[in-house]
Parts: sequence; C-alpha cells; structure tokens
Amino acid sequence: MNFVYEKMMGGKKGLTGFLILATLILVIFPLFLDIFRLNLVGKYLTYAFPAVSLVLLWGYGGILSLGQGVFFGLGGYGMAMFLKLEASSVENTKIQSTPGIPDFMDWNQLTSLPWFWEPFNSLTLTILAILILPAAFAYIIGAAMFKRRVGGVYFAIITQVIAVILTILIVGQQGYTGGINGITDLRTLNGWDITTDSAKYIFYFINVALLLGVILLSRLILTSKFGSLLLAIRDKEDRVRFSGYDVSNFKIFIFCFSALISSIGGAMFTLQVGFMSPSFVGIVPSIEMVIFAAVGGRMSLIGAVYGTLLINFGKTAFSESFPELWLFLMGGLFISVVMFFPNGLAGLWDDYGHYITDRFSKSKKTKEDSPEIVEKKSDESAA
Repeated sequence: MNFVYEKMMGGKKGLTGFLILATLILVIFPLFLDIFRLNLVGKYLTYAFPAVSLVLLWGYGGILSLGQGVFFGLGGYGMAMFLKLEASSVENTKIQSTPGIPDFMDWNQLTSLPWFWEPFNSLTLTILAILILPAAFAYIIGAAMFKRRVGGVYFAIITQVIAVILTILIVGQQGYTGGINGITDLRTLNGWDITTDSAKYIFYFINVALLLGVILLSRLILTSKFGSLLLAIRDKEDRVRFSGYDVSNFKIFIFCFSALISSIGGAMFTLQVGFMSPSFVGIVPSIEMVIFAAVGGRMSLIGAVYGTLLINFGKTAFSESFPELWLFLMGGLFISVVMFFPNGLAGLWDDYGHYITDRFSKSKKTKEDSPEIVEKKSDESAA
C-alpha cells in the first residue's frame, strides 16, 4: 500500500492533485456538460496524451521533440484505416467502379486495396499496429540520432523536419491516404454505430481511463531508478556516461515510450471525432503540444492535462466570441502564463497546493480528536 501511495500517487500532495483531476474529468464534466461540449472535452483530452509524453521526454529527459504530432497522427491514421475499411464493404460501395475499397482510392482510379492496408481489416492487428509502429519508428529515429549524440536544438529541428516530410507524404499520396481531406466518413466499429450519443459517452470515459492510467504508469517510471537517471542525464549527461551508463539507450527508451503514449491519444481522437487528416500531423499541432506541456508545467504530468484543457478551452471560447482576434488573444494568454508563472500551472499547485492538503489533514485530525472518537479509543485501550 505504501508503494502505491508513494510511487504511483506521489505522496499526499500528488494523491490530492490526482484525485482532483479525476473528479473533474470523471464526475464534474459529465454531470454539467451536454454531450456536444463533453465530446469537445474528450477531444481536448486526446491532446493531453502527447502533452504528458512531452513531460517525460522534455521535462525530465531534456529532449525537446517538435514532432510529437507524427506519432499522434500514426495512431490516428491506424484507427482511421480500420474504420474506413469497415465502412467500405462491398455492399456499402457497390456504386463505385471498384467496390470494396475506400472511396478516395476509387476516385484516384485504384483497382485493388494496397498491401499495407490489408492488416487493418483486423481490429486486433490494428491495435497492435497503433502500439508497435509508432514506437518502432521512434526507435529508428532515436537510434540514428542518440547513438551519434545528436541532441538539443539539432534533434528538435530534425523531428520538425520529419513532421513536415510525413505531412507532405500524406497529402501527396492521395490515392493511398485520402490526401489533404484525410480519412473521413467513419461511422461504425465492428458494426457498432460510433456516432450516437451513447457511444460518445463511452469513448469519453475510455479516453479518461486511458489518460489516468498513462499518468500513473508515467509516475511509476519517474519515481523509479530510471527516472532518477533520466534527470541526471538531463542535467549532467557526460557525468552519467562516465559512470558507465549507456545514455543513448535511456534516451531511446523514453522517446519510444513517449511515441507510444502520443499514438494512443491519436487513436482515441479518431474514435471520438470521426475522422483523421494531415492537419493533425505537421508542425503546427506538434508545436501546440509543446505549448500545452509548457503552460501546464513541463515537470508535471497532471499539469500537462490542465495546460491542454486551458489552451483548448481558450481557443474555443476566443474563436467563438472573437473570430478575428482569437489568435492574438491566445498568444497573449500563452505569454502571460510564461511570464507570470514560469513553472506553468503546476507551479501554482506547488506554491499553494499545501493549503488544500493541510485543510484535509486538519479536517481529518479534528474528526479523529472528537470526544466520541477519543472515548472509543480509550475504551478499546482499556479492553
């Protein structure tokens, strides 16, 4: 029990912060938001996956990746490919020149399903692909970079270039990927209509459960010896290397793990929104993910979630109320947070969170010291 309390929850303050977040997204949002707004929050929470991954990678590992949108997109496209194949049955596409293939392939005069689409006819293989392919791709990039001691701004630029290349590839290969429009018209999952309100509720809670699970698993990693070494690598990489550790392997692992987390977020995005396009893969979404982590606090897993929610709520509110000024308002919001709260929203919790935990402690102590409890304890001692 002490292991769970200290390692996975982070002690009293960490447990309190986790419970507040869980209450907010599991209870308060579903109770007080209509299905449209709740589905919107669910979409925001899918962005929290890459934001959390950047806390691990950038905050603790000191590795700034400007290409997390790549892994988010790989997960999203993997799920979209399965859903699109289900929607492209021979019966549903009998008016096409070639029934049984996605509509955009038929428009581009393809006459058969490409070989790399075949595994996505199976949900099991699709889930495995969502988990394995982004991590494998991250391993290739990480091994090529970290084994050669490429890091810092050079690594950030390379990941940004990879995001650009993948976006151009997706847009250019319209017959295989859907091009600039992406993969759309996704309606069923193994025959289950995913456009209904009940399905949106279910996907929301699955998304929240996965996000909370990722936070707990990430916290377990960070409180282990690996987490301590990760911090040491960030601050004194040469000293860790001279101590006999293979620094590159640690960096590769955390890069692959962060890619896996981002991919899960992308897959949940496709399920909740019902489409996937290259606009969620390139430079802009990747930089926004870094902003989410920075605003929430790049050393806080829970802060990354709050940062994601704050930025996206602000983006939605500003764009609805001030469609011509919302970009300036969002920029002002980001600058204000960075200037006045350099440690992000998590810095506010570090500074003032003890007031909440102390209040809980005082309430518990007062209850235990009540006359009835004291008298009961005395009777038990006498017995």
